[in-house]
Formats: sequence, C-alpha cells, structure tokens
Amino acid sequence: MSAFSHAAATRRIGQFHRLHRTALAVAIALAPWALHAQSTQPGAGDPSAEAKTDTGTASTLPPVRIDANGARDAGYAAKRSNSATGFEQSLRDTPQSISILTRTQLADFALTNVNQALDQATGIQVERVETDRTYYTARGFDVTNFQFDGIGMPFTNGSQWGDLDTAIFERVEVLRGANGLLSPTGNPSATINYVRKRPGDAFHAGAELTLGSWNDRRVQAEMSGPLNAAKTVRGQLIVVREAKDSYLDRYHTDKTLVDGALEIDLSRDTELRLAYTQQNNDADSPLWGALPLHYTDGTPTDYDVSTSTSTDWAYWNNTDKRANATLLQRLGGDWTAQASVLYREMHSDSELFYIYGTPDRATGLGLYAYPSAFVGDYTQSMADLRVSGPVQLAGRKHELLFGVSSARERARERSDYGQGIGTALPDLATWNGAYPKPSFDASTDGSHFDTRRSSVYAAAKLALLDALKLTIGANATTIDSAGENYRVAHAYDKHAFTPYVGAVWTIDERVSAYSSVTRIFNPQTEVDVNHQVLDPIEGRNLEAGLKTAWLDDRLNLNAAVFRATQNNTAEAAGSFSNFQTYYRGVNATSTGYELELVGRLADGWDINAGYTQFRLKGEDGQDARTYVPRRTLHVSTGYRLPTLPALKVGAALRYQSDIRTTDGDAVIRQDAYALVDLMLRYTIDQHWSLALNANNVTNKKYINSLYWTQGYYGAPRNVSATLSWTY
Repeated sequence: MSAFSHAAATRRIGQFHRLHRTALAVAIALAPWALHAQSTQPGAGDPSAEAKTDTGTASTLPPVRIDANGARDAGYAAKRSNSATGFEQSLRDTPQSISILTRTQLADFALTNVNQALDQATGIQVERVETDRTYYTARGFDVTNFQFDGIGMPFTNGSQWGDLDTAIFERVEVLRGANGLLSPTGNPSATINYVRKRPGDAFHAGAELTLGSWNDRRVQAEMSGPLNAAKTVRGQLIVVREAKDSYLDRYHTDKTLVDGALEIDLSRDTELRLAYTQQNNDADSPLWGALPLHYTDGTPTDYDVSTSTSTDWAYWNNTDKRANATLLQRLGGDWTAQASVLYREMHSDSELFYIYGTPDRATGLGLYAYPSAFVGDYTQSMADLRVSGPVQLAGRKHELLFGVSSARERARERSDYGQGIGTALPDLATWNGAYPKPSFDASTDGSHFDTRRSSVYAAAKLALLDALKLTIGANATTIDSAGENYRVAHAYDKHAFTPYVGAVWTIDERVSAYSSVTRIFNPQTEVDVNHQVLDPIEGRNLEAGLKTAWLDDRLNLNAAVFRATQNNTAEAAGSFSNFQTYYRGVNATSTGYELELVGRLADGWDINAGYTQFRLKGEDGQDARTYVPRRTLHVSTGYRLPTLPALKVGAALRYQSDIRTTDGDAVIRQDAYALVDLMLRYTIDQHWSLALNANNVTNKKYINSLYWTQGYYGAPRNVSATLSWTY
C-alpha cells in the first residue's frame, strides 16, 4: 500500500465495500434473467434412442454453513462429508470409501468441467461416447446417482449432456459403492456430489482469463461477500464465458454460465439459502455416435485423431437451469430441521448426423447416412424435509436423523428423421463433412413420460463404545412412471425397502477400521427382443477397509476391499430395424480393492493418488463389461518450492489397463495407456498469478471409450495459460 496513505486507503476501501454490496445485490437479482436471450436456443439429434433412463433421486444437505472461500487453500485433502449417511462427520468416521476433489486441485490442473475433474477421481471411469454426451462407471457399473449440494437430481438419461462447468463448485465428492440409505435407486457403483461455493462473511472477488490450444478463450469472474453491515445477508455471483474450437474437424463450442446465491439469517436460529444456476452449451458440428472402429475384415481402423463424422451444418445446444431453496431451523439442544426444494429445467435442441455401417479396408466405402433433428424438454422437482440431532442413552451421546422426500420428473422428446437415410458416403478418411442438409420430415418418433418418487428414511449413529460407532438406517421408497419412450411403455410401479449398516472401529489415534453393507434397486425402461420392459436391477455392496492418518492428520492412507453385485442389468443384445437397441438382463459381480493416498506429504507438497483393481464376472463366470478397465491409477501432485514459494509446480498421471468389446465377429481393443499432465503456477503478488498447463504431454493416441461399439480419439497434446486476479 505504498502508493497512497493508510487513511486514504481506508476511505477508498470503505467506498469500495459499499459499492460492491450494491453491485452484488443488483447482479444477483438480475442473474436469473441474464441468459434469457441464449436460453431460447436449445440441442441432440435422437440422443434418446441410445440413452438409458434413470429416475432415482437422493437427498442430503450439509447441516452447517461452511465458509467455502476460506477453504480454498486447504490443499488436496478435505476433512468432512455427509454424502454417505446424512451425518456431518470426518472421512475417517465414514463407513465407506469417499474421495474429494478440492478447489485447490481443480484450480491447479485447470479442471474447468466435471469430465476433466472426474478423470482424477479414484475409481471413476469417464466414458466419453460422443463430444457432448458422457457416461460414468465405477467398480464396473454405471454411475446413475448425482447430487448438487447433496440434493439428488439425476441426469434424465443417465448421462451428462453438454458440459458441466466446475466454476461454481467448491469441491466434488465421490462416494463409492451403493448409497442405499440416501439414494435407494441406482447402482452399486458411486454417488457423485457437486458441492457449490457459498457466500462468505468476508468480501471476495476474482477473475480469470484463459487462452489455450485450438483457439480456446475463457473468462471467469466471481464476487462474494456480505450485503449489509451486520453480515446477515450474504451474496455470490459467478459468471463464465468460454468459446473454443477443437482438435476434431469442424467442432466448435460456446458456453455461458451465470450463478447467483443468497444466504439470509432470518433470525439467530433460522437461515434461508437461495440459489439459481443457468448454463448454456452450444455445439457446432458435434458427434452423434462416433467413428467405426473396425473394417469388414475385422481389422481395426486407424483414422487421424481429428477425424469427425459430423457435418458442417450439425449442431447440439443444451440449456440447464437449476433453482433451489433451503430453510435451516435450529430447534434447540443441537437439533436442526431442514426443508429444501429444488427445481431443474433442461432443454435440448439439435440437428445431428449419424453414420452407420462398416467400411471396407481397401476403399473406405460401406458407411451410410442417418440424419435426425431432436428436441427434448425435461423438468425435475424435489422437496425434502429432515430433522436431526443428538440423544443421550446409557451415558453416551448418539445421533438420529429422520426424513421424507418427494420428487417428480417430466420428459417430452421428439425426433424428426431426415430424408436420405441410407445414403452411401465417401471414405471417412477423406470426407470434409459436406453433406446436403435434408428436410427432417421422413418420419417422427418420441417419448413422453412422468415419474414420481416418494421416500421415508431414518438413521441412527450409535456410540456403542468409545472406539465403536454403528450407523444403522433404512429407506422405504415408492417409484412409479407412466407414459411411452419411443413406442415402448415407460410404465412401472415399484416399492422397495433398503437397509443400511455401517460400523467404524477406532483402533488408535491413527487407524480406523470400517465395514458397511447396503442394498439398492433401480427400475429399468430398457426392453428385450420381445419389446417387454426388463425387471428392476437389484444390487448390493459389501465393503471393509482401513483408514489411517499420519503427519498430524495431514496425510491420509486408505485401503478398501469390496464386493458389489448387480442383477438383471440391461446389456445391449442387438438392434431393431429402426436402429433402436434391445437389451437382455445379465447378472454381474465386481470384487476388488482400492488404495488411496491424500493430503500433504510435506510443507507445500500436496498429493491425491488412488489405485483401483477389480474383477467383474457374469453369471457364467466369464468377464463382463470388458469395456471397463480392470486397473486404473491416478496421481496428482503439486509442490511449492521452498526456495521460491511464489512458484508451484505439479504433475498428474492417469493410467488404465487394456479394454475390449465385440461388434459381431469383430473384437475391438484399446491397449493400456497412460496420460501425463503438467502444471506451473507463479504468484506475481497478492493479487495476480499466472498458470501454465500442458495436457497429454507425450501426445498419446487413444480411443476415449469402448462403452459403445463406435468411439473417437482423445485430445492430443494441448496447452493453456491462465492469468488470475483476486481481491
């Protein structure tokens, strides 16, 4: 503060704080309308024809307010979570495997979307089947449970459409295994909880400018803090604008995000939280489907990394709006009541181009056109009420939780198929995307269905001994649906009772042992070859492990063994004449172990590393879902040089074992591979910093996923530079 006197600085800071309170209040008030012009432009050419639908919802909410801004320099380790049982507790007291990607790690490696973030999460496989649609797997099974601040609002079709930006999230929590207590519908794979940033008691502002490969341009700005002198009203505004080309031919994306939040202390014991988020993702020439992966003679194709099957007129636009409100009431005696409502509205609009067939090795011919236009509208609403608090029994303190929730989903989809289906195409290796845009009036199909779910749940965390805590609970759920999904009845009425048991034994101050068991079920809408809807999935997860803390609790080493069973899971068995897939129910069991090392190895040296290995066998004893790698490893580390503390360097390694799938008589393979990313951040002064990131520095060529029998290549070597300002 050498440029002017302390008194002058004080006056200017006071003026600045009054100005920022006014500006922030106005900005948050306007946030819901800030994207109105773009929200009318929606995106996906018949994506629902391949999509799996999941209608489960889950509900957890953090019972205490956390100053997220103050936690952003905590390194790569987090201490507490409530994703598993609803009780706010340390990770060592959580009777399941849980990994957390902190804001520091997200920032260090420029993980600006959730796909990039989950690439670095232990045990999670990001299945990039297309440019704008992604599935996730864990322990060999699909991940279908997703939460925002603990409120379960799943992706309507079991996948992420478009891009979900991480700018609004303080951390990403990954609870592996089944989560039957709070997510009674789903798979014994994982629950992913996106925890948003929240307004703090102190003023915070920041901005970032990123320039990167393929004309990547990104601007991010945020402002947070109290809106009145008493700090009883706090606000936050985050805005992101990003536009970039791609290593893929013709592909271009535009993304806009606005997020606003208010927290109001209505009284000493009552707090109201309000939030609104809108994100628009517009894509030009995206992939619908992907590249053929073998020739007619069964040998693998080997296109250029940049090869795309999209035309120059194709587009896919997605708009995602979320609004939620939470009222927290302290009842006395450390008991609290929480009431939450959440509303989500998604709109997708597109004109896409799919290529099917198998090319000839000599000529490249044998591929055919399949154009389609698609519009989808989805609404999800949820209400949750819970009460929790301690009780004294037999001279010990225990915790109880009771809750009810209700959710509804409405989906409307329309596919208009284009003229010229079956038109022969030239060799994809030389095709430039030129194809006359057809009229989309050859035929029409679609879906319309409504799904409702209601749950009653209860849990108790019992301190049986000083060293032994037992968590027991159960969830009773009713879920029903009515309607049609592309001429197939989307109708069921199911009931389930899901118990949960977990125990943690504190061996000493460094080591805890745990075990847990929970069950789960998941209604399905996939049909078999006779057009009959498959029975619900039934699953169970058994897990046991050790959690240890070292170096004054700065470093955590965890080990887990698990056995996850999933019965009657829909597996693609063929296609009808209209190219829609029919399925068969299969049983599979995943058995394996995980190791994770997270925390601070030394002053300024952070690490987040995890290794997963498992076997996945079908009922016939043969390997199942072979497109999922059996061994994965990730290591992310950042080190601040002691001789030059302004400089931080880091690296991230991702490895996966070989995978394969079959398409008719052809076997498609992706060999094992590893990817290496590097980062460097230099703190110029207390306000400015410069970061450089390089991804896939060895320029490895690999297929993103074999989840489908088509696929496309991952990004080659790329770099970015980010200039950051904070106040």
